[in-house]
Amino acid sequence: MQNNKQNNSDEQARKDQKTEELPEKIKRSERSVKDYQFFLIRLAIFVLALWLIFFVFIGTTHMPSGDMAPTIGTGDLVIFFRLDKDVRAQDLIVIEKDVPELGGNHTFIARVVAVAGDTVEITDGDRLVVNGNAIIETNIYYSTPRYEGFVEYPVTLQEGECFVLVDHREGGTDSRFFGPVQKDDICGTVITVMRKNNL
Repeated sequence: MQNNKQNNSDEQARKDQKTEELPEKIKRSERSVKDYQFFLIRLAIFVLALWLIFFVFIGTTHMPSGDMAPTIGTGDLVIFFRLDKDVRAQDLIVIEKDVPELGGNHTFIARVVAVAGDTVEITDGDRLVVNGNAIIETNIYYSTPRYEGFVEYPVTLQEGECFVLVDHREGGTDSRFFGPVQKDDICGTVITVMRKNNL
């Protein structure tokens, strides 16, 4: 008789313990669901931030040639700001331009030397002249020859146009070859360059 009472008491205690443990398990389960939801939200925010940074604000490209040497070498990674298209003289810009003579769309990186309203001349003495003033460029180590048969000088730039030259002026592909660059051709302004040998 005493044993039956003891067994009943033990069984009741186990039932009470299970009843007490059930809400705790539910709470733990709810916490796990909330933690998972919070993780998914943070992941979505992270992916959105990456998309905004690399597809809206920031762009990357590799320098396709030696036209910007020694400032930018062939194969260097160029990082540019997509939203800055109001360029100024001496800005380095990334251009996506359709050049039929080269077989279609090509990416170019070049230095702005003149903007809307400026008049550009390249003299027979291989000098760059903007608005009647010979431009002294201390960071350019090459003469600036005129390419015969492409652009007629002087060139007066219209609204939304700029004139670009590469730093390796002798033989480089720039506005001497394909003419003024339209604002719609500009992908962005160069922020920084990561050297190929550092990648």
